[in-house]
Amino acid sequence: MTNKRTSYARAGVDVDLGNRLKRRIQSLVSQTHGPQVLGKIGGFGGLFAPNFSRMREPVLVASIDSVGTKLKIAFAMNKHDTVGADLVNHCVNDIAVLGARPLFFLDYIGCEKLERQSFDQLLRGLSRACRSAGCALIGGETAQMPGLYRKGEYDLAGCMVGVVDRAKIIDGSKIKPGDVILGLASNGLHTNGYSLARKILFEKMRLKPSSKIDNLPGTIGEEFLRVHKNYQPLLTKVPSGMIKGLAHITGGGLIDNLPRILPKKCDAIIETRSWRVPHIFQILQRNGDVDPAEMYQVFNMGIGMVAIVSKRDTKPTMSFLRGKQIGYIEPGAGKTRLVF
Repeated sequence: MTNKRTSYARAGVDVDLGNRLKRRIQSLVSQTHGPQVLGKIGGFGGLFAPNFSRMREPVLVASIDSVGTKLKIAFAMNKHDTVGADLVNHCVNDIAVLGARPLFFLDYIGCEKLERQSFDQLLRGLSRACRSAGCALIGGETAQMPGLYRKGEYDLAGCMVGVVDRAKIIDGSKIKPGDVILGLASNGLHTNGYSLARKILFEKMRLKPSSKIDNLPGTIGEEFLRVHKNYQPLLTKVPSGMIKGLAHITGGGLIDNLPRILPKKCDAIIETRSWRVPHIFQILQRNGDVDPAEMYQVFNMGIGMVAIVSKRDTKPTMSFLRGKQIGYIEPGAGKTRLVF
């Protein structure tokens, strides 16, 4: 057995190191567990015994995603806890738009070789965000694959499973002309548009993650590693039935994400001057010479979540969500139209 392990380690996969690091995280991950989590960390599958006694017709909702090329900033900054939180929060938002609350989460980490510092930070970020979201981190996969990843780099993905009572699913079917579109502020780029942002700042402008730009509070790296917001705590404050539709503004921006919830005969009119676009997006547009419409298809432009409500529910919903009116619904063909 010793010779086999040594041979595998020489090939680039240190099984013993992997086992030691996984044992170190058991106490950290167990902090996300409640009585519904059965079994132990490290099994072949995670066990979760849900209690749906308060629901008439529970429906499971699942979402899977990754952090994308934002990981390149984490590598450059040697800071890895924020991207773990990004992944969880992104997945929480993706099921929250349907009215679901998270139950449990599973992660995947693929790397060239396990590094103790980055692995510990990743798991701390994942665990912290899971605790904050009220969901359990019940398992995952960590794969060492030398030759597939560059030295010191890794990939990160995760799957979230939640639940919603069927009668309370938010699907956008009740949206109609005259309804109001509310925007909830983002915390920077969140987890989308980094391929273009890196090209503009690091290749065209020849800046570095440690560089500073006027009107940004910190370095570019710090700005880029701002954690993707979790909007669920705000959404749960809104009385049931008040929100007609929700859109998580991720890849595709306002242009492509709003049509995912619009009825076929409704258009979303976005008044782009109704909110102040954060300075980071202004920097990217100006220095990248990016067409304004494309900016709203690549980046969130300062709006991380959109809620659609009836006109009479606008003010109370705004107070719950701390959002602002950014547009309205008109008869149309299921598209987003920007007004500059």
